[in-house]
Amino acid sequence: MLTVMVAAGSLILVASDAAPDRIPSFVTWSAENIAAASSGDAFRGSLLAKRCDHCHGAEGFSPVASTPNLAGMNMLSIWKQLEDFRSHKRRSRPMEPIAESLTPRDVADVVSYYAELPVFPDPQDNRVFPGMQPEAGRAAVAARLVTFGDGERGIPPCQSCHGPVAYRVGVPSLMAQNGDYVLNQLEMFASRSRFNDINLPMRTIAALLSEDERRALAEYYGAGLGLQPAGSSGSK
Repeated sequence: MLTVMVAAGSLILVASDAAPDRIPSFVTWSAENIAAASSGDAFRGSLLAKRCDHCHGAEGFSPVASTPNLAGMNMLSIWKQLEDFRSHKRRSRPMEPIAESLTPRDVADVVSYYAELPVFPDPQDNRVFPGMQPEAGRAAVAARLVTFGDGERGIPPCQSCHGPVAYRVGVPSLMAQNGDYVLNQLEMFASRSRFNDINLPMRTIAALLSEDERRALAEYYGAGLGLQPAGSSGSK
């Protein structure tokens, strides 16, 4: 028997009797789940998020480059990650117990709060984003991968999923993400120590990229170049 799952616009067929450890995520984008992820109270979420400030920073920008920024992240993306932490489909020693402690209403409220935060500088935050501008040659390598990918190796352009300005609903935003965090996640996907990507897109792509390419992409997004239209930077 097959179960239909939809994630980020992709149709997935999953055997209902498949071993749980072989299923990358228990999240399905049903109308019920989309409604649950989109029904939060941002004000209540701002109060709950005070416990998140220590790691993710005031106003959603972390002071530590290896910790993700959450400001401006779309609701569906954050909701999925919290659900994956709760079900242990995404592993993190600090995040798993935090996600488990949240009620469904708490999750929706926190998600709503972070989604509404602006990404421009705020006097209250202590951000490290954007990082240093990458060397021109490395930026050019990243820009080509973002815009065109590499057809010979079967690597699609990053913008096809993450959007031309590093934002697309239902997919983790990279428009204001810390470079060290991006690099860590690419390396985890490449080694398959992170495995909550439905249909394996990130595990496949990250493994095909060289170490230098993963680093170039992390520097590119970490420097804020993802906010520019793909291909407009690093190509000269």
